[in-house]
Amino acid sequence: MSDRLSTLPGVTDPLEIGGSGTPASPADPEGVPPPERRPLALSASRAADFRQCPLLYRLKAIDRIPEPKTRAQVLGTVVHSVLEDLYALEQSERAPERAAELVPAAVEHFYAVGGGAEVVPLSARAEFQTEVAALVSALYGVEDPRRFSPAACEQYLVTSTASGTPLHGYLDRVDVAPTGEVRVVDYKTGKPPHPRYQTQAMFQMRFYALMYQQIHGVMPAQLKLIYLRNGSWLTLSPDLAMLVETETELDSLWAEIERAGETGIFPPRTSRLCDWCNHQALCPAFGGTPPEYPGWPGRRVIPLDPGTPDAGHAGPMST
Repeated sequence: MSDRLSTLPGVTDPLEIGGSGTPASPADPEGVPPPERRPLALSASRAADFRQCPLLYRLKAIDRIPEPKTRAQVLGTVVHSVLEDLYALEQSERAPERAAELVPAAVEHFYAVGGGAEVVPLSARAEFQTEVAALVSALYGVEDPRRFSPAACEQYLVTSTASGTPLHGYLDRVDVAPTGEVRVVDYKTGKPPHPRYQTQAMFQMRFYALMYQQIHGVMPAQLKLIYLRNGSWLTLSPDLAMLVETETELDSLWAEIERAGETGIFPPRTSRLCDWCNHQALCPAFGGTPPEYPGWPGRRVIPLDPGTPDAGHAGPMST
């Protein structure tokens, strides 16, 4: 089962490995050394963080300030784990009733292993389980899992652009048609975006399409965002010009991040999203003071040749 959580308000994505956790700080008073500071790579979530607020990116990716889990985040995690288990079944077994039978075990795992009671009190467990079941059931209003089998679920990808910008992330699902067309699918358990923000919502999918094309040499024919809460979806058919534009966009963004990383200057950028930020106490815009800058940990260098051991599906890295 998956244990990846999003930190974006209102939507739930898998959390890229290393996105938050123990801060990279000096040894504590008991002499315990700080965790190893891994070189960074860019994920769709961290790219969105930097665009929203450079200081937010710094606190999450470089300082690695822990963030409390929220009910919305763990709800998404449990739903994703159920869907992953569902597609692991034989195609003919994926009836709605069977999907519903997977929910209690996923919720139990959440409480037994994932510290569920710290986020969702035991008194609210039944309500939480009902909501998980409803979101899983909503998938059948969009598509029938018995009609196809994915090529991959929860697939971790790591690659780089031609200019060396390191990229990584999880793909919820990859479908490959008998004729070879590829579809990349991502599930959301939050509300669909307002129409004016749909292009922004699809940025993540363009990011995934670029990674998939870089690794497999195949451009996805369709990118699909499924919003389980109301059974709606967004689709996009990428073309070469779109992926070239996306690559240029990511190279430019990564260059900004590296300049900020080398200087240590990550200015706060206020917006309505500040209402959901967990780091206001460390933000100068709200009278706070960031911790001492620990320094730029460097970028992860990823060979461009997908045949090398360190490329393609190489091990996880920090965001």
